[in-house]
Amino acid sequence: MTAIKHALQRDIFTPNDERLLSIVNVCKAGKKKRNCFLCATVTTERPVQVNVVKVKKSDKGDFYKRQTAWALRDLAVVDAKDAVKENPEFDLHFDKVYKWVASSTVEKNTFISCIWKLNQRYLRKKIDFINVSSQLLEESVPSGENQSVAGGDEEAVDEYQELNAREEQDIEIMMEGCEYAISNAEAFAEKLSRELQVLDGANIQSIMASEKQVNILMKLLDEALKEVDQIELKLSSYEEMLQSVKEQMDQISESNHLIHLSNTNNVKLLSEIEFLVNHMDLAKGHIKALQEGDLTSSRGIEACTNAADALLQCMNVALRPGHDMLHAVKQQQQRFSDLREQFARRLASHLNSVFVQQGHDQSSTLAQHSVELTLPNHHPFHRDLLRYAKLMEWLKNTDYGKYEGLTKNYMDYLSRLYEREIKDFFEVAKIKMTGTTREGKKFATLPRKESAVKQETESLHGSSGKLTGSTSSLNKLSVQSSGNRRSQSSSLLDMGNMSASDLDVADRTKFDKIFEQVLSELEPLCLAEQDFISKFFKLQQHQSISGTTTNEAEEMDGGTLSRSYTSGIPQTISSEKDMIRQMMTKIFRCIEPELNNLIALGDKIDSFNSLYMLVKMSHHVWTAQNVDPASFLSTTLGNVLVTVKRNFDKCISNQMKQMDEVKISKKSKVGILPFVAEFEEFAALAESIFKNAERRGDLDKAYIKLIRAVFVSVEKVANESQKTPRDVVMMENFHHIFATLSRLKISCLEAEKKEAKQKYTDHLQSYVIYSLGQPLEKLNHFFEGVEARVAQGIREEEVSYQLAFNKQELRKVIKEYPGKEVKKGLDNLYKKVDKHLCEEENLLQVVWHSMQDEFIRQYKHFEGLIARCYPGSGITMEFTIQDILDYCSSIAQSH
Repeated sequence: MTAIKHALQRDIFTPNDERLLSIVNVCKAGKKKRNCFLCATVTTERPVQVNVVKVKKSDKGDFYKRQTAWALRDLAVVDAKDAVKENPEFDLHFDKVYKWVASSTVEKNTFISCIWKLNQRYLRKKIDFINVSSQLLEESVPSGENQSVAGGDEEAVDEYQELNAREEQDIEIMMEGCEYAISNAEAFAEKLSRELQVLDGANIQSIMASEKQVNILMKLLDEALKEVDQIELKLSSYEEMLQSVKEQMDQISESNHLIHLSNTNNVKLLSEIEFLVNHMDLAKGHIKALQEGDLTSSRGIEACTNAADALLQCMNVALRPGHDMLHAVKQQQQRFSDLREQFARRLASHLNSVFVQQGHDQSSTLAQHSVELTLPNHHPFHRDLLRYAKLMEWLKNTDYGKYEGLTKNYMDYLSRLYEREIKDFFEVAKIKMTGTTREGKKFATLPRKESAVKQETESLHGSSGKLTGSTSSLNKLSVQSSGNRRSQSSSLLDMGNMSASDLDVADRTKFDKIFEQVLSELEPLCLAEQDFISKFFKLQQHQSISGTTTNEAEEMDGGTLSRSYTSGIPQTISSEKDMIRQMMTKIFRCIEPELNNLIALGDKIDSFNSLYMLVKMSHHVWTAQNVDPASFLSTTLGNVLVTVKRNFDKCISNQMKQMDEVKISKKSKVGILPFVAEFEEFAALAESIFKNAERRGDLDKAYIKLIRAVFVSVEKVANESQKTPRDVVMMENFHHIFATLSRLKISCLEAEKKEAKQKYTDHLQSYVIYSLGQPLEKLNHFFEGVEARVAQGIREEEVSYQLAFNKQELRKVIKEYPGKEVKKGLDNLYKKVDKHLCEEENLLQVVWHSMQDEFIRQYKHFEGLIARCYPGSGITMEFTIQDILDYCSSIAQSH
């Protein structure tokens, strides 16, 4: 192994300035061939680099080659596999794990020992050694050759000690001072040894000479120790004196602490007493105001309000822990409770008296409003009561049971008062609508008794037969004559025979003003009452996000509100806003049925009134929702709006039903159908009413339904007409519809307007073509035959050779229609057209001009056929285009 080591040093490592320190013969685990060596080397140049090199013997000779090298700093783990038993296997963990089997355990241990020493010296113990015997890492491997190898390795590792610059300089100086330093190294070394011995002797003599000084120093130390002992004795006496002073100071400190503690307790006690006196002491003036204060004068109310606030502050004071255990505090709290109960009882009794007095005072003012369409003003009453608003808030916070009782009593008294006022108000409105007197009215006045009210309501909202019997100018159509397009309406219960024809624009305007006056009076009344309730009863009106829901406000009995709370503890319904709405519903429970009765009356008087009511009601609902979407007024008007919209839809449905049931006279010409004229009247009136209205969409939907029904009914009547040709009925009525839509400019009916124009044009052309075929009937038949022959394939110039269509036959037919006969035929045609057309639409000249154009077109067509089929024959019609123009003009002027 030594020869191999020297050979490897010489051939491989010396050329690379490396020194071989240890070698082990290995093979890879699982292979038998052992021709591989792992070498531990160091470089000879600074800085030193330590490597593990794999050397492999060449297969073609005895020389070795360097195969792989790893830096020792990349080695992470050395695994010897077993630290107790001898095992030649070991692992080296570089970038991956390399598994080796050494030729002997001794070689493996020697190599690992060398790696351990290199790690200790150069890498500062960075490599982990596992399964390695601790003895191997601390000692050299014994026995024979391996011992020498290990010792040699260690010596090789330790023998190299590099000289620093100072040492090199000193050696050079000594060598320069000795002539034979290089030539005779042994003599130079002997000389250096003698000089060293001289220096050692000088050092020993110097040490022996300093013994006297050491003795003197020891003596001084002994004296210093004696002085220290004396100082310690003095310090002990001082400490005893200070101990007695400390005990006296401790007694003084304890006394001062007790004095400070007593002062602190006195200050705290004074603070607690001042707190109780300042916060739980009620002035005598406040007590007197609570017990005897005047609740009728403004000054007395203000004094009571201040006293109540002061009492509330005293009762609500946040007591500190332990205060409630004091007897004086308990007595004062009981006194405050008695004062609160006494004043709350006195305040509730006074306000109940005010509510009752208000009902009596307001009833005396009803007489002056009985003949005017106005509601009494409650502002003075509200102004007087608002003086008690702060006291009501105090009552709400202190005694909710009495607050709840006052709320219920207010609703009871005011609901009866408002019911009288509103019913009288609506009676006046019905009188003004119907034109009857208070004594003679039978329909407008609603009985007071509940059964009578129910019966009247049923009469107003009963069967559709009763309601549709009310007669608007659109609900009863008759076609007895072209000049009479309205029929009389059925009677309105006991009002007498009032016909729809008697209801002109002035009557409808009057109804519109009355209905608007009713809503204008109700709206401020409800808003003022709602505002008063929120201020007086201290209920906040938060803005609601959700939209208005219909049928939200339901009439509640007298005990509904009171049952929402138990034992004086408030249990909010859902919010204070709901409470306001419930109070308003109870107070104004008669508004919605009265409005529904008034709407039913207006609908019976004239179903056109539903248009006015829809516009007015929509506007007021829109206004109320902008203010508060969930308010009582918004909800009530929204419910009534549903009824108005239902009546409006019923009005439209009745008109469509009457169109389906229309009958025409078989003896007279049809002319403009009554429902077409009625649609014009309806549309004109609706456009004037719905101008800038919020609910335009309802009218647009009604327009679509009505116009489609009109179109269908016109076609139905035209098909059933016997006296008037179908094309004339269609032409005249669709022309009237087109003219109406063009004049009113209804945007949602643009498609229907174009359709009406197209139908008018188509039927005008059809009527003209049909009528013109009769004055020149034989000539028409002759040229139809000519065109049929040409269609069969006969050349146009050969038609004249046909027996039935030769030139003689053509001349014979043409002679039958001289100018005189043509004029006579046109005159008869004009008379027939005049008989077919009605005077109202004034389409005679339009139709006659169209016939003239059609006649000229046919004339040109006949002339063209003669020129193509009978060329060179010289045959022409016995009248010219100018003759036709003169005939038509003369006939039109003569009539």
